[in-house]
Amino acid sequence: MRKTLGWLLSLVVLIGTMGAAGSTAQAATAAEPAAATDIKDQVLGIPGMTLIEEKPYTGYRFFVLNYEQPVDHRQPWKGTFKQRLTLLHKDVSRPTVFFTSGYNVNPNPRRSEPTTIIDGNQVSLEYRFFTPSRPEPANWANLDIWQAASDQHRLFAELKKLYKKNWLATGGSKGGMTATYYERFYPRDMDGIVAYVAPNDVDNDKDAAYDRFFTKVGTKECRDKLNAVQREALVRRDALQVKYTEAAAQGGWTFTTVGDLDRAYEAVVLDYTWAFWQYSLVADCASVPVAATATDQQIWDTVDSISGFSAYTDQGLRTYTPYYYQAGTQLGSPDIKQPHLKGLSRYGYQPPRNFVPRDIPMTFQPGAMADIDSWVRDNARQMLFVNGQNDPWSAEPFRLGYGARDSYVMTAPGANHGANVAALQEGERVLATAKILKWAGVAPAATLADESKAAPLAKPDANLDQRDVERAAQLRR
Repeated sequence: MRKTLGWLLSLVVLIGTMGAAGSTAQAATAAEPAAATDIKDQVLGIPGMTLIEEKPYTGYRFFVLNYEQPVDHRQPWKGTFKQRLTLLHKDVSRPTVFFTSGYNVNPNPRRSEPTTIIDGNQVSLEYRFFTPSRPEPANWANLDIWQAASDQHRLFAELKKLYKKNWLATGGSKGGMTATYYERFYPRDMDGIVAYVAPNDVDNDKDAAYDRFFTKVGTKECRDKLNAVQREALVRRDALQVKYTEAAAQGGWTFTTVGDLDRAYEAVVLDYTWAFWQYSLVADCASVPVAATATDQQIWDTVDSISGFSAYTDQGLRTYTPYYYQAGTQLGSPDIKQPHLKGLSRYGYQPPRNFVPRDIPMTFQPGAMADIDSWVRDNARQMLFVNGQNDPWSAEPFRLGYGARDSYVMTAPGANHGANVAALQEGERVLATAKILKWAGVAPAATLADESKAAPLAKPDANLDQRDVERAAQLRR
């Protein structure tokens, strides 16, 4: 009987306690404000997220934001920095594309090709150490591909709570490389990867693929014409450097990082053929002057318009210091042979070390790209690589091995560094579009039944769909 009474007493106390707790919880709930429903309020509710500005765009909400990131993800207690990003918001019920150029973020509304295909949201992240997303003081040892991938992973983990549908990562050139590295280090985050014109310099000491490319690209007539201009620019070095000196004085250009005007001049000239094929087409060769009959001004103008004489000035290099640093520490850089310049070139293809201030230490890590290459070959899942046939950077592409699943490497015929899915041959174009839609989880029933029916879901928008092809001093890693 005593045990029974004791049990009943305990039960009464428990019920009373639960009732009191329930009343307290109800009262607390009634006192609390309603959960944020506006997407801006929800995004700004993420710890460390702040608003820079909101820009109106029909059919979307567009935000420029800062997100507080650890300087070192391995030691997050050692300080933070603000990393800039943009959010092109359509609807939380739509999938999301995680875009990076690998450089600065564009603060204006833009929509990458995968975003148009899936009619989704887009998060665009500025790469760490590109100003203003740079820690102060800057410890350059914290600029590497794992740290950058960890930036993406940490931001994704927060935004996924709001944007719960499928995610794809994408980018072009260094951005395509960045999307690939993100997948290598955090393969469970994304539902698919679309990497455009992403170079894969596995062994930095072996660049024969680039040399072979320049003996076959385009037509012989065009190659000879470009080589002749390049050679003539070095033959007329003295006369053209007078123009360069005048331009430097007018523009306030200095040459401390590269060393002097002569080294900068030759670096620009040696970029000429690479830069032409990176950004131009065979048809553009008609606008290249005939070297033998061209005036000094014509030689100057064509080199300036294609390579850019400001590229290797201190002012031109400053923005891209993080790029050249990574090229000289992990990414690698091509060292092409240009036999038609024998006897004229004084410095050859200069290494990234020449384009980074000497007070920033650099040590190359030869295993970094070999690791990425091996992982992609053996572990690629739902990855698409799109290359341009006439793009120098596509001379060393990513390749897939026996371990890859539902992954593809496609080449757009005649395309340059702006190659995209729309430029692929018909069969590959519809296959790539269908895969992107499937990976994003929004493939219409007609596409699921017949991939040839695949087409972008969003209507074209000339302003929103502009592609910003990065012109980082010809990306001469």
